[in-house]
Amino acid sequence: MSNPNDYTVGWICAISTEYVAAQAFLDEKHEGPEYVSPNDNNDYTLGKIGKHNVVIAVLPGGEYGIASAAIVARDMLHSFPNVRIGLMVGIGGGVPSKKHDIRLGDIVVSVPRDGKGGVFQYDFGKTIQNQSFCTTGFLSQPPTVLLTAVSGLQAQYEIDGHQLEKAINDVLKLKPRLVKKYKRPDPRTDRILKPEITHDSVCTTECAHGAFNVVFQFERGKEEDNPAIHYGLIASANQLMKDALVRDRIAAEMDVLCFETEAAGLMNHFPCLVIRGICDYSDTHANKEWQGYAAMTAAAYAKDLLNRIPPNRIEAEEKVTELLSRVYNYVKKVESKMDRKEDAEILNWLTNIDYGPQQSDNLQRRQPGTGQWLLDSTEYSTWLKTDKQTLFCPGIPGAGKTILTSIVVDDLCKRYPDDTSIGVAYIYCNFQQKGEQTAYDLLASLLKQLAQGQSSLPGGVKDLYDQHQAKKTRPSIDEISKALQSVAAIFSRVFIIVDALDECQASNKCRSTLLLEIFNLQVKTKTNFFATSRRIPDIERAFKGNPTLEILASDEDVQKYLDSQMSELPGCVLKRPDLQEEIKIKIVRAIDGMFLLAKLHLDSLKSKWTPKAIRRALETLPTGSEVYTETYDAAMDRIKGQTGSRELAIQVLSWITCARRRLTTLELQHALAVEVGKSDLDGDNLPEIEDLVSVCAGLVAVDEESNIIRLVHYTTQEYFERTQSHWFPHANVSITTICVTYLSFRVFESGFCPTDDSFNERLRSNHLYNYAARNWGHHARMALTLCQEVMEFLEQQAKVEAASQALMMPARSSNYSQRVPRRMTALHLVAYFGVEDAARALCQNTAEIDAKNTDSQTPLSLAAKNGHSKVVELLLENGAELESEDDRGNTPLLSAIRNGHEAVVQLLLEKGAKVQFKDKQGWTPLSLATENGHEAVVKLLLSKNVDVNSRHEYNWTPLWIAANQGHEGVVKLLLQRKEIEVNCCDIDGHTALSKAASGGHEAVVKLLLEVDNINPDYKDNCGWTPLMRAAQNGHEAVAKMLLMRNEVNINAKEEGGGLLDLERGGATNYSLWNDHSSWSYRSRGNYHSSGSYYSLGAYHSQGKISNYLENDVSHNSTRCIPKIYVQGSGRTPLSWAAKNGHETVVKLLIDEGAEIESQDNGEQTPLSLAAENGHETVVGLLLGKGAKAESKDKRDRTPLSLATKNGHERVVKLLVNNSTAVG
Repeated sequence: MSNPNDYTVGWICAISTEYVAAQAFLDEKHEGPEYVSPNDNNDYTLGKIGKHNVVIAVLPGGEYGIASAAIVARDMLHSFPNVRIGLMVGIGGGVPSKKHDIRLGDIVVSVPRDGKGGVFQYDFGKTIQNQSFCTTGFLSQPPTVLLTAVSGLQAQYEIDGHQLEKAINDVLKLKPRLVKKYKRPDPRTDRILKPEITHDSVCTTECAHGAFNVVFQFERGKEEDNPAIHYGLIASANQLMKDALVRDRIAAEMDVLCFETEAAGLMNHFPCLVIRGICDYSDTHANKEWQGYAAMTAAAYAKDLLNRIPPNRIEAEEKVTELLSRVYNYVKKVESKMDRKEDAEILNWLTNIDYGPQQSDNLQRRQPGTGQWLLDSTEYSTWLKTDKQTLFCPGIPGAGKTILTSIVVDDLCKRYPDDTSIGVAYIYCNFQQKGEQTAYDLLASLLKQLAQGQSSLPGGVKDLYDQHQAKKTRPSIDEISKALQSVAAIFSRVFIIVDALDECQASNKCRSTLLLEIFNLQVKTKTNFFATSRRIPDIERAFKGNPTLEILASDEDVQKYLDSQMSELPGCVLKRPDLQEEIKIKIVRAIDGMFLLAKLHLDSLKSKWTPKAIRRALETLPTGSEVYTETYDAAMDRIKGQTGSRELAIQVLSWITCARRRLTTLELQHALAVEVGKSDLDGDNLPEIEDLVSVCAGLVAVDEESNIIRLVHYTTQEYFERTQSHWFPHANVSITTICVTYLSFRVFESGFCPTDDSFNERLRSNHLYNYAARNWGHHARMALTLCQEVMEFLEQQAKVEAASQALMMPARSSNYSQRVPRRMTALHLVAYFGVEDAARALCQNTAEIDAKNTDSQTPLSLAAKNGHSKVVELLLENGAELESEDDRGNTPLLSAIRNGHEAVVQLLLEKGAKVQFKDKQGWTPLSLATENGHEAVVKLLLSKNVDVNSRHEYNWTPLWIAANQGHEGVVKLLLQRKEIEVNCCDIDGHTALSKAASGGHEAVVKLLLEVDNINPDYKDNCGWTPLMRAAQNGHEAVAKMLLMRNEVNINAKEEGGGLLDLERGGATNYSLWNDHSSWSYRSRGNYHSSGSYYSLGAYHSQGKISNYLENDVSHNSTRCIPKIYVQGSGRTPLSWAAKNGHETVVKLLIDEGAEIESQDNGEQTPLSLAAENGHETVVGLLLGKGAKAESKDKRDRTPLSLATKNGHERVVKLLVNNSTAVG
């Protein structure tokens, strides 16, 4: 038997045909292995090729795909630990094109191309809202030893030609049984169907379609290799490619040569080269006749390749077994992904924002060796080692903050690659993503990233989804924050990294909200926070007292960058080392710590062709406070001097600067290819991206991973925003014209797409469609004049409906493209965007003023919803119905209030809009305004003498809602009304004070406690007081304010005994969370406690609740209403604070006289609860205050036994030491 340790080459096949071919080319065949790993289910053939011992394995019969290949590799490495390199050899589907003459029997070898490692997974990526599917991730390239052998063999073939056909024939002579299946088929059976032709289910050599459906191929000449070998990109996925149209689209975008179904499972963890013989053309033309021969050509090539590699080269490679754990983890991840479709849908429902591609792009832009100074700094080292630490890194514009942020993210991921107890989440704030970078989106992204780090989706996230998905609502920021806290608490440590806080909006409180929630997260969990920003006073104030490390481009880093870029300069520089040194010295001296300037200054030298011109430019490099303005002015002067390309550069810059979001390269290409007046896009008019970048004098860059084309820096955007009226004053008119021309193309004549598939295909095929449909009106509104093309577009109803579908589509999920309103008219569209001139023209042309779409929205509803006061006034002047209601009971007034559009609200109120009514969810105009914190709107409504105590369906009043959300200004306005009821409760007995205390809203609590008749110790239906809520959630300042009131009982116990009304909330809308001896609940809506949720049935089985049937005699009838009786835990505020580890609150309560030995219903003391949950500092504090370490609960458990059972070693040590000291 053979010794597994003797084999250094691993060869993997997907199907038995490939397995046979591989064995046929062995020079020697060995006996089977002496032993294999106990859980290894692979079948192996061992042998020798040249001087290499080779182990060959095959996937199980009937299985294919990424996960299966990864499992075979994993098991092989368990049993053959000395394998150093791998080969994936077999068959694949070719991609014939004008560029690549690929035919059946040819060979494709995976070689890196255009930033891809040789294989890319085309079904792995992200779908960004309002954009098409984008592949993400990077698969490693083959080992260098194999790529070197490929190059050597390629050169050998080019000189002498290959002998693959002869090698195959020699094998077939030795093994005649293989001839029938593995010989070369008749070349006449090699037929390529046109992409639009789908083939019959049963395909024979006599094709059912005529010759006009077949692509003509010239016969290869004698001087050409046949079979031919092609080198480049192989596309891999979990599905067979059988769609010629999709095949050609992906091939055109990625220059793909071949499709297959296994390699993506191996590349990152099993260092291998993929070799594929072409057996079909990845279409519906099922052609198994060529599979045998294709497998033989691939195996013959693999043998030639191995014969070029000396054995000692392979032995020098790292053992693949050292990567085994990564293979295993990858398999688990793949299998988990395949089993977690629902989880993926939930995560994408949270947000579609994905910073992964941006992280990859930023890291790729890093010059090797730069940024190490930050990782080596004392400040960074301390930040890493210390829990709950913040490190603030301010820096001047262009200092390299974003690249350094990517270095930090990369460092954390490499430090903790397989540690699931460490969470890492990061955000790249971007001035061009204002629309998708609200506080909600940023917090949701952090939640999504941390949730993805768990082996299964956390229950709190699932509950959030379940609660809202059924009602088609979105979570509030408060709910997202609470879910973020619950998920972060799962990790032993969390690292949050935020880049460019200065690019996060301040006007809409996005920045302040984000910082507040992250700082709150630090209080409640072990979260470390790293942030970069320009020096903005309010940002610096937010980080006052925290460690700070200023970011400046170090001279050493800049020199490394300049060294790497010297080859881009003219020949006069390349030949003169002294001139290169002079350039480096003067640029380093001029940039004053601004890395970006090094790039811009270097770009300015590329058009200087003599040493004298170079030196003259170096002498005039801008410096001082206006350095960026002068540098950009100089770049624009260079662009102005570009004969023939000046206009193209201006178009590129105007689109990128004025676009309402970041553009992909394909979107920009389509935009620039539009010819006004034409009905179709001419593919021959598409400019090359390389040309678009080159004409812009270094002001434009492409992020390769995400295919985003952008300005090179934030300062570039700021420059063009200041100078837009000079450089491109008519940009919005031009962009509007191009967008509506695009939307008027003939391809949109079919109107509304009836299925997701057809809509997705429309998005994929028409790259500017999404942007144009969602933004043409915004550009039209900002344009000085209304172009005629807009009105021509609006006259075509089918195209209006096609544009409306993309405009109104929700986040992607099943049937998403159909969940948009139909029957959108031209007036709906212009009202939505607020294009006043177009709306006036349509009104004059007798457009139906109150036309309703299928959601019963009128043009007035949409104009009010989006805050377009001038269009609202215009529609009302033309007779629009003031009180029209949509399907949800929203009037135009409610729509305007929901989004805080003060001017529109005032206009509608002046026109007599009703203010005292409820929508179908029970919201009044005032309650809705208070929920969203719109103070100005609340003030307008209060001037109309509305009922300030109006009740929502769940008894929420405006004051209750504002207090729950923490809207201090709104609470202050409401408290000015004499008739306000400050002690009003919701259906579960929560007062406004209780909700404010629970949420930690200090300013609101202070306002409420100043009211004379406030009850600061009111118990809700479940026996909770405001102090308990504050203590449970760790709100020290709130607890301190409450304790200043004599009425507050510091030792009050949560006794339960309340009845929860299922009729009002619905049985499916209540769930309980269990902490072993206590309870809470949540009711539907946005206002509930957070925790780990249990079902009612499970809770009932523990004897915690009982069902009651009570007679309800309202409406003169008797019926049974189910209610739930809940037994409380008997805990005091101190018990809750101790249980949840809130050290400062525990200290406050003890200092204020809280009973340190209070027992809950299970006879657990605060010390017992703290020890059970591993809160070391709280345990130490309680012991220091004299808490009894020997106390026992009802089950005879001591604090020590509970800490021991739960593995809290430090707490155990603390308790033992205390016992010893006491003894």
